[in-house]
Amino acid sequence: MKKQRLHLKAPDNWINDPNGFLYYKGYYHLFYQYFPYAPRWGTMHWGHAVSKDMVNWEHVGLALFPTKRGDQNGCFSGSAVEMDGKMYLTYTGVRYEEVDPENVHVSLDEKFESTQMMISSEDGFHFDNWNGKKVVLPPVTDETVGDRTHTRDPKVWRGKEKWYMVLGSTQKEEQGVLLFYESMDLQNWKLVNRKVKTPEYGWMWECPDYFETEGGKVLLLSAMKLIKSEEMQRNHSICFAVDFQEDTCDIEIPDTYQFVDYGLDLYAPQTTLDEEGRRTMVAWIRMPEPTKEGWIGMFCCPRIVECKDGHIYFHMHPNIRNACSREIQEIKQADRGGYRVLFELQDGEEVDIGGFRIYRCGNKICTDRSRVFPHGKGFHLQSQTPDVKEGSRIEVLVDENLAEVFVNDGEYVISNAVYGLGTEITANIQSEIKLYTINASEG
Repeated sequence: MKKQRLHLKAPDNWINDPNGFLYYKGYYHLFYQYFPYAPRWGTMHWGHAVSKDMVNWEHVGLALFPTKRGDQNGCFSGSAVEMDGKMYLTYTGVRYEEVDPENVHVSLDEKFESTQMMISSEDGFHFDNWNGKKVVLPPVTDETVGDRTHTRDPKVWRGKEKWYMVLGSTQKEEQGVLLFYESMDLQNWKLVNRKVKTPEYGWMWECPDYFETEGGKVLLLSAMKLIKSEEMQRNHSICFAVDFQEDTCDIEIPDTYQFVDYGLDLYAPQTTLDEEGRRTMVAWIRMPEPTKEGWIGMFCCPRIVECKDGHIYFHMHPNIRNACSREIQEIKQADRGGYRVLFELQDGEEVDIGGFRIYRCGNKICTDRSRVFPHGKGFHLQSQTPDVKEGSRIEVLVDENLAEVFVNDGEYVISNAVYGLGTEITANIQSEIKLYTINASEG
């Protein structure tokens, strides 16, 4: 099976959302939406990768594939938990009511229903797709609750005394909805609460994730048609510092939000607790076309999420930084798995990494990938952060298809998919530039 370092990429063909992210029995398990037959979206399976450290990953094959009426047209996104030593995956199964006669991998006119399903494993590697699946929530039939078609992506977590689940949904395809459930046994679920906001926050909320950090409570969600623009990508992942009452599942969502990532390529983030108990996130990096090797889709590096004074930070996970700490003098000396670049940016200064520009304009950090991206009109080529407040420190994690720009250790992050990066760095800055690559002992 394929082994990869720093960034987990499609083993072949197509991947999208990360699923079932969990540290379990000594391994980090990361499942993902996978179409194994072509480098394009299609009937969803769950691929599976494992790691001891979130640096060195190994793809270990298929975990889930369609076998039941409820998931006959796809095993869509979901999450993983451990109970009594077993791993439990909860996911959305999809059944098309009308299949496109020109492509059996898509529905006709969005006519499908969504079912919430569960499967378990004794070891996290073996799943009985034929006999082990169970429906835990049938399709929604009450329009005052949610949508029969667009209710999906269960995120399950353990509370003080019960299990909880949040699902993303929509109200009349006009505004996003969160549905909160509780359970004592992971099998029988009771609806406890629902939350909506105005249509300006998107017509559908995908991939919700609620969790607590030491500095505050956080909600992540991926809002469909959040941005009213001519760009191809209008669906974006956002985060809120929230208040959540566990006994009633009442959640207060403020009007202001942050983008999870200001490159606007990142989508469908999911978090878990790492081996040390730190809240850790991964997310899908959307790519416009396959690489020359024929795969499309990858994940950002793991990031520790912290809420401090109402601001949400996304720090590069220390495992990544520690693994990529062998100093080099030029990019040509870097391991193919990737490298880090460190410097500081003052107003008007710029660093160009192989055609990918990073520069500072006033108090904003900006990027321009127009020279290392195969598309122009309709795609997001320039990115910028809000005004930064905590300094001018820049740390960039780079490989041949992704540049992740961490500003002030995660005050903001800009992640951009790239193609055809060069191997030269040019700069007009006062600070020193330092380069690091993967340690020889890694992998």
